[in-house]
Amino acid sequence: MSLGKRELALLAAIAVLFALPLFGVSGFYTLGNLRNLVIDNLPVLIAAIGMTIVIVAAQIDISIGSVFAVCGALAGLAAKAGLPMPLVVLTTVAAGAAFGGLNGLLVSRFGIPAIITTLGTMVILRNAIIRATGGDWIQDLPSSFQWFGLGQQTAQPLYIASALILFALFAWALRNTSAGRSFYAVGCDHEASRRIGLNPPNVVLAAFVLMGALTAAAALLNFTRYPTIETNAGLGLELKVIAAVVVGGTAITGGRGSLFGTLLGVILLGAIGTVFTFLHVNPAWEKAIQGAIILAAVVSDTALGKKEAAT
Repeated sequence: MSLGKRELALLAAIAVLFALPLFGVSGFYTLGNLRNLVIDNLPVLIAAIGMTIVIVAAQIDISIGSVFAVCGALAGLAAKAGLPMPLVVLTTVAAGAAFGGLNGLLVSRFGIPAIITTLGTMVILRNAIIRATGGDWIQDLPSSFQWFGLGQQTAQPLYIASALILFALFAWALRNTSAGRSFYAVGCDHEASRRIGLNPPNVVLAAFVLMGALTAAAALLNFTRYPTIETNAGLGLELKVIAAVVVGGTAITGGRGSLFGTLLGVILLGAIGTVFTFLHVNPAWEKAIQGAIILAAVVSDTALGKKEAAT
């Protein structure tokens, strides 16, 4: 796999970031801290897989924070109702895919802009979960729910392995299958993709369905770590995920991007807060630096787009 300038720049930035704790900071490189850093960012990575696909197809989904919360609540309620965990997983992922499919239908069949569609579903789902639960957290979950009943020490490496396998499968499929390449074709030129035999509305619908299913999977990886489920979880998740995807080199206008770049974006943005905590840097600087990185990425993409248009 050849690395582009964006990936090389991100690798350099990550190397510098992870080198900072070497200067008189203890505890950052312990196995426990690095493991927690990885585990904390797995849900973002899984959701970012779906967001990469959606943005490559020249769409956007800002409802994922609400879908994340609703799917987590559904998983908890299903577990409390006595469903075995395999069925809890299937039910939760199916619900996420249905929410994504609703977004996809409104965008692809009714022509409603994705930003408007997903803004609407974001508000509706967020208010629906508050109404349904009264804002109360879901508690008294069965022992089989937390860490899937495997215990923390056993489940953590399985979580990491599962997320990396899922990531590798999607990364391979996007580049090496006709279905994966169809997202790039539609995102690059909607009309041209139609002329070569693709059905753009179906491709867009598939992108949103995958986004919903992967958001549900991210919710499972997140909420099964805790004894209770926060019904207000997922606030700001869409911004973290979109930022990681854009920083990773996926063009916000569609047609270009890679999951490897997204992975680097997740690592860079996800590690800043932890590194700054160990360096005793004011937390306000974390958001400022993240914003600067995102702005630099957008400016770079804009300049690249103008250069490609000129040639």
